[in-house]
Amino acid sequence: MGKRPNIIIINPDQMRADSMRHLGNNAAVTPSLDQLAKEGVSFSKAFCQNPVCTPSRCSFMSGWYPHVAGHRTMNHMMHSNEPVLLKQLKDSGYHVWMNQRNDLLPAQRPQYYKPYCDTYFKLTEKPDSVTDDDYRGEPGNPNYYSFFRGKIPEGKDIDQMWADGAKEFIKTYDENKPFCIFLPLMFPHPEYQVSEPWFSMINRNKLPKRILPPEDFKGKPKMLKELSRLQNMSSWSEIQYDELRAVYLGMCSKVDGITGQIVQTLKAKGIYDDTAIFFFSDHGDYTGDYNIVEKVQNCFEDCLTNVPLIVKLPKEMQTKSGVTNELTELIDFYATVEELARLPKSHTHFGKSLVPFLNNKEEKIRDEVFCEGGFRKGENHCKETGGQEKPLPTGLYYPRQFLQASDEMFNGKAVMIRTMEGKYIRRLYEEDEFYDLKKDSIEVKNEIDNPEYKELIMEMKERLLTHYQDTCDVVPFKKDRRMDPVFIKTFTS
Repeated sequence: MGKRPNIIIINPDQMRADSMRHLGNNAAVTPSLDQLAKEGVSFSKAFCQNPVCTPSRCSFMSGWYPHVAGHRTMNHMMHSNEPVLLKQLKDSGYHVWMNQRNDLLPAQRPQYYKPYCDTYFKLTEKPDSVTDDDYRGEPGNPNYYSFFRGKIPEGKDIDQMWADGAKEFIKTYDENKPFCIFLPLMFPHPEYQVSEPWFSMINRNKLPKRILPPEDFKGKPKMLKELSRLQNMSSWSEIQYDELRAVYLGMCSKVDGITGQIVQTLKAKGIYDDTAIFFFSDHGDYTGDYNIVEKVQNCFEDCLTNVPLIVKLPKEMQTKSGVTNELTELIDFYATVEELARLPKSHTHFGKSLVPFLNNKEEKIRDEVFCEGGFRKGENHCKETGGQEKPLPTGLYYPRQFLQASDEMFNGKAVMIRTMEGKYIRRLYEEDEFYDLKKDSIEVKNEIDNPEYKELIMEMKERLLTHYQDTCDVVPFKKDRRMDPVFIKTFTS
């Protein structure tokens, strides 16, 4: 069977797929990722299964959709009785390295990380912090909820410190068994801020056109309209929005630089060709599109759900390279690693291994992708309030948290099905959405009531029903005994 490959997982937070040069953004500066895409495969149509951090990570680390076991909020993590890829790798003989960035495991448990890794990298010194908190201005200022800070001083950065730890591990690793490095990063998660040289790397004149919302957010969910109102950025000029977007791309350039460092360390060690590399984000970011910044939990525009996914297999296995437009889901990551690492089948999951496609043995991956979010009426335990009984107006996340905590249902459950041609969104408490992506790739004209699309919408509803029926639950592999052995012996002897 041969030696199992080393596995590198680089996982930026809140990075859009269109933040990379090789996917068509001429303002992006991502030479390391562009090169990795040439040596591996970049999936331009990869989609997350939830548009916020924790539910997405629980999904791609288990191969489960968020609805399977209720991992639908920022505060409901993967527990010890649930499947997590890192633990599967550790139990099957991999040396697993991970850092302290956690949106996956329940940290209220002492040493919660121990079952999931062999090396838990802790910082030995604090990163430099940005002390100037006056950038937001007074409440009511159009910058107050924008997350925009801009250029910050150079200093010890937490992502770089974590990357240095991973690089040192690679340099000194001398065990016989393969290793897995899970390197989740903070960038490019807002606040939108970056130091030189990344701040000045981005040519503001090359930025793609910003997506504007339809008039009065017609056809869009009320969450977006109210979030735009509360974030209060309507008076921003395009120059101001461009600066915010450029800083975000600068943050992505810094992530690119870290990726390049990891690749060069693997090459210097002489193990690059024996290593599988996965680069992907948990979800995207509005970054000013639709007059919104940051993210929201029950909306599914491509800027929020279409994420980078680059996969480079060991050299002997890599027969395909470059960019592909095949639809892919992040849960396919689990299935791919399961096959590469020859893990025992431990549970039912819904991912599809990308290895056959990457080896030119399959031409098709998926016909549709799914994403879901939000909560039901009465699920007050699902509301995110920033750790307070009620969200505080001084918090950056206050607009979104205020709407979640409201008695009016702004954050109702919703689910997306997307094909190459169209996107249908079923909403539990609001009007549904349908977008003809051939004519309206920026998703501003909701065609849900257009009779021209009635037949297609019904077909996508049927496909959505099939999806839920197929994935609504999982049966454990381990069977239980029906009868007490003593009882059986008593009545059969």
